[in-house]
Amino acid sequence: MLDQHNSEASAKVMTLEAISSLILSFPNVEENPHFERAAFKVRGKRIFTTILEADLTANLKLSEVDQSVFSQINDHIYPVDNKWGKQGWTTFEFETLDEELMRDAIKKAYDAIFN
Repeated sequence: MLDQHNSEASAKVMTLEAISSLILSFPNVEENPHFERAAFKVRGKRIFTTILEADLTANLKLSEVDQSVFSQINDHIYPVDNKWGKQGWTTFEFETLDEELMRDAIKKAYDAIFN
């Protein structure tokens, strides 16, 4: 997985509009304000992704294993630097990352809602 997601070689990086559309393309996802962030959750379930527009970052709720794997891809993916990071919340500087990588990560966070 690490070699397939080399953002340096990728031509299509994520914009704010693109990542929001991508997240909302998953079934039953809704967007709501959450403090200074946009929060995305499956209706009737918990939040699995937030976006901070000011920093162009997304925080995704991943398993510990997925967090470890994605964090090894490059320096633009890392655990949130507080207690939330220990629970799997992982920051993605999405404007530096390719769409395929973000789609994979969002799907992992989305699927985890149902486990």
